[in-house]
Amino acid sequence: MKGWLVLISLLAGALLLSLMIGQVLMTPAMLWTGLWSGTGPGALTLRVLRGPSTLTAAGAGAVLGASGTVFQILLRNPLAAPDVMGFMSGAGLAVVAGVAFGVLLPLPLLAAAGGLLAALVVTLLSVRPNGAQSTFTLILVGIGVSFFAAAASSFLVTRMPPQEAADAQRWLVGSLSARSWQHAAQVWGIGSLLFLVLAVQVRAMALLELGDDLAAGLGVRINRARTGLICTGVLLAAAGVAVAGPVPFVALMAGPLGMRIAGVTQPGARLTAAAITGALVTVLADVVSRSLVPGLQLPVGVMTGLMGAPYLLWLLMKEAEAGEL
Repeated sequence: MKGWLVLISLLAGALLLSLMIGQVLMTPAMLWTGLWSGTGPGALTLRVLRGPSTLTAAGAGAVLGASGTVFQILLRNPLAAPDVMGFMSGAGLAVVAGVAFGVLLPLPLLAAAGGLLAALVVTLLSVRPNGAQSTFTLILVGIGVSFFAAAASSFLVTRMPPQEAADAQRWLVGSLSARSWQHAAQVWGIGSLLFLVLAVQVRAMALLELGDDLAAGLGVRINRARTGLICTGVLLAAAGVAVAGPVPFVALMAGPLGMRIAGVTQPGARLTAAAITGALVTVLADVVSRSLVPGLQLPVGVMTGLMGAPYLLWLLMKEAEAGEL
């Protein structure tokens, strides 16, 4: 219980900091007055300037954190995450391609289609001639697909008009600038539905973690359950990509950090902790990105990259020492 209180308190503090810190500093009293009176700088900050981007950051971080934990539990590897395995890059490529070629489809649908296609490609390319499949091969193939999707996205950006190209390039790094209540409602609405779907799948996930043979003996349809979890994980990642771009490392870090802070081991609790931690990391990264350089809002992906790169290097060394690489 203490771990949960710490995690929730950290998120609440991060949300308050996000509303307070910017080009113009707000005090909690000013925000409180604006909330209840609907007038003044506090109300403007909550309604227009920082409220929408803060809620969008929290929602995007939550779905990315849960998505990463789905794959880490399913594949039993801390390196398994949608950003490392290329699913988020695939979703980003689909969105950029849709904009470049004028495809009139909502961004969440484009992101979902790109993410699912990337997952299918990674799965097919990682199958060995004898039909076997290893987690390490999946991750390596996913990294290759991620680089290909990123390169293809960059190529498409060069074919766009200058202003659209600049916006697309900023979004590809991961950006929360100029986010509206529509973006917040989109990620929270889609995310809530996917979390409900995931809640139904938690029991199957817990049994799959024990091993395929035992899970099958307890009545789990292995292929159906695994396919359903993969699709849910990809769609969660796509929901975050649609509003914030392919923000790196949040999905990779949120699960392990949340599990340690909350002190939990069960899949359902790990998913909840990962969602809270993902929101925490993304909101804090957004705060730093908009306050680090006065007058300039850096892409939030720059900050998560700076935080996540050392973690990834440490994780790789840890896996190498354990003989997993």
